[in-house]
Amino acid sequence: MAGHLIIIPTYNERDNIEALLALITRTDPAAHILIVDDNSPDRTYEIVEGLMQSVYFGQLFLLKRTGKMGLGTAYIAGFKWALAREYDYIFEMDADFSHDPKYLTDFLAAIQTHDVVLGSRYVSGGGVKNWGVIRKFISRGGSLYARTILGLSLRDLTGGFKCFRREVLEAIDLDGIKSNGYSFQIEMTYRARRKGFRIVETPIIFEDRTAGKSKMSRTIFLEAVLKVWKLRFDSTIGA
Repeated sequence: MAGHLIIIPTYNERDNIEALLALITRTDPAAHILIVDDNSPDRTYEIVEGLMQSVYFGQLFLLKRTGKMGLGTAYIAGFKWALAREYDYIFEMDADFSHDPKYLTDFLAAIQTHDVVLGSRYVSGGGVKNWGVIRKFISRGGSLYARTILGLSLRDLTGGFKCFRREVLEAIDLDGIKSNGYSFQIEMTYRARRKGFRIVETPIIFEDRTAGKSKMSRTIFLEAVLKVWKLRFDSTIGA
């Protein structure tokens, strides 16, 4: 099944999901979309199930899990689902409108000559909206911290709007990745770079979520702080 798949993890995104799907398919009519839902208490999955059987039949898919198990494991489950179906390009994307679907065409253009495309807030043309000073400091500081320790030149290591060629996901030991949140994004990019894949950043404007609640927590942030050191000294990660 050649083509591209957009993986969207959800947990209590009932207020967003229908409008987001409509926007994605208007921008990118050829996209297939996989919702990985962690048994949302607000029953987001019921909205998805209804749309699967009607508006987006054959284009929208649902992977419902038994409970909240974290962003990283949701993406790993989605990656394995995609690889089993032989998609050429696999996207990561948030459900809260912070990742604007209008950038999907830029990603698809860039992936033709690269192996990984990162949506970047910190290259020319990128940026953020509706963020306070402290959050900007933490985000920029986190990327600087990670790239300094890991020896990477990429500007935005903690972002979650990405596109991978299937060959990248096939080469990475997906079962060996235990990170979640920010550290999951850092680890995926680091492993891809260590494997020698071509990575490029494309500018995006990141806008804070318009509905629902943020999934970020102190635990997720601290995990990322510690994880970069584990990655730096993990001799099993390499070409």
